[in-house]
Amino acid sequence: MLSDKLSITQKPKLHNPRMLLGLSGWMDGGEVSTGTAECLIEKIGAQRFAEIDPKGFYLCSFPGSMEITALFRPHTKITDGLVESIETPVNSFFYSESGDLILFKGKEPNLNWEEFAECVFSLCEEFGVKMIYFIGSVAGLVPHTREPRLLCSVSHPELKETFQHYGVKFANYEGPASIITYLTANAHKRGISMVSLVATIPAYVQGSNPKCIEAVTRRLAGMLELDIELGDLTASSDEFEKKLGDAVQEQPELESNIHKLEEDYDSEIFDNEMGDLREWLEQQGIRVD
Repeated sequence: MLSDKLSITQKPKLHNPRMLLGLSGWMDGGEVSTGTAECLIEKIGAQRFAEIDPKGFYLCSFPGSMEITALFRPHTKITDGLVESIETPVNSFFYSESGDLILFKGKEPNLNWEEFAECVFSLCEEFGVKMIYFIGSVAGLVPHTREPRLLCSVSHPELKETFQHYGVKFANYEGPASIITYLTANAHKRGISMVSLVATIPAYVQGSNPKCIEAVTRRLAGMLELDIELGDLTASSDEFEKKLGDAVQEQPELESNIHKLEEDYDSEIFDNEMGDLREWLEQQGIRVD
């Protein structure tokens, strides 16, 4: 039974669709979650067909300092004394018949996670979705000059064998949960598989990160077997990295620390993902440390 919070305006012809979730909020550092969803929606020409009513899912204020409460208040724009806009959360589903894909772009709810999850799961059941992907991002000690690493968590043990071939690192974490963890933990009860892919992005880079958005979009397009042109994203990524590199050169201390991050990153890749090569080289008498 569909939740009364879920509104479906079209019935697209989908055969064995996958679903991709992108959410603003906790795991949208560098706007990688929402940015990747937006890129794919645009690239495959996905059309809006369903929405989750935001009422009852969000706080508009929260006790505390200005910095804390500002995180919850709706964004508004006032020009010359006239209120031009006030934003409210939008949670929309899009579909691509050619890609056999449903994409969701929305905002992580503050309240009523169970009901929000029911909207997602009931739409999956309505259209026969058996696999959900989430893409997100968190700040980490990684250099901007390297590909972001993907941390992976899954709803079913057998999914680990599938995703280990994509070069992901399986997550180890204990602490506050997100709605994505809630969805992943409850997916199996609905006969649905779910994977969470979270990119670790440079903590010292603020705002939207085109390089990480391009890298994650490219890898996700490969996993979903989507044939899309990413030349414009690659150009934006290269331009962003160049500007960032120029800025870093003007701060010697930051540049030195980034070199250390690069060394640590490359060592970890070599030790964890190229262990067979390391072992072979050492057998040939070639030292790699």
